[in-house]
Amino acid sequence: MITAMPAPSSPDPRAAWKAVVARDASQDGRFVFAVATTGVYCRPSCAARRPNRENVRFFAGPGEAEAAGFRACLRCKPATTEPPEAVRAVRRAVAFLVAHADESVPLATLARVAGLSPFHFQRTFKKLVGVTPKRYADAQRADRLKALLKGGANVASASFEAGYGSSSRAYASAPRHLGTTPAAYARGGKGLHVRFATVPTPLGRLLVAATDRGVCAVTLGDSERALEAGLRSEYPEALIEKAPAALAEWSERIARSLAEAVDLSSIPLDLRATTFQRRVWEALRAVPRGETRSYSELAAAIGQPSAARAVASACAHNPAALVVPCHRIVKSDGALGGYRWGVARKRELLKRESGRP
Repeated sequence: MITAMPAPSSPDPRAAWKAVVARDASQDGRFVFAVATTGVYCRPSCAARRPNRENVRFFAGPGEAEAAGFRACLRCKPATTEPPEAVRAVRRAVAFLVAHADESVPLATLARVAGLSPFHFQRTFKKLVGVTPKRYADAQRADRLKALLKGGANVASASFEAGYGSSSRAYASAPRHLGTTPAAYARGGKGLHVRFATVPTPLGRLLVAATDRGVCAVTLGDSERALEAGLRSEYPEALIEKAPAALAEWSERIARSLAEAVDLSSIPLDLRATTFQRRVWEALRAVPRGETRSYSELAAAIGQPSAARAVASACAHNPAALVVPCHRIVKSDGALGGYRWGVARKRELLKRESGRP
């Protein structure tokens, strides 16, 4: 959700340059960039011709840029504190969606609230928020359903209060967000059938678990017993069955990815996640083997550069090791940071992927 812009902080140069190249309006107000050859500083979204990277400096705000001897661009007026109209328009739409969370809001209505044409609004919303208005509304509705079910509401009332209108609509739409049916989610996975297999790897035992919809967990550990206990605690009411033959193909592919480049993108996933976690995990899957990103870079990649701490939390709660490669995220200073399955494993994974001896 787009909220009021926080006080500027020192920008990460790599993430800031990406925003400048993309003319990312969502970064306006978060930092400015200055060009040594012209003596001018601009907003990230400035429509002027892009300078060469070696001539660019980044500042937390106009005051810092002016103190360094730069003057404000007359075209994008970076010294004004008011956010650009596009950001204000999307904020109005987001506020309307939040106020009408229990309704199905047509695109035309949102565009009218934002003061834009439906086409322009759809494009602007996706650019600033990272998803379409419909996907944003669907995810917000699913998050509300989760909260209501966890709070003890029955499926029928929770479905209605969350804005689905009926239980049948919730059952049709919610599984891709909940990772199971609403009733099973409320019962800790009761009625859910989870199969699992474990295989040995150079980094310890690897567990792969799956529902009928896809892989729901990939974990690393020292023993099969501990891994199975962790799976059962995650799904306390589910039917959990050891099924190595049924999961042989996926288990083999995931284990093989420790030693060589293996395409894991075709493995279907059935992960329970919030809207934000899902966006972070999707961005993680786009990080190439042999490369790393900082938490701030990943936050910038999903259009929320101030959310580095929340990105770190989403990485820590990733239930699918290797398939969602959270080991490729490091601190901005290059330090490894934490890893759900042990920093030693993270170090070894990165070494293997980089080809270092």
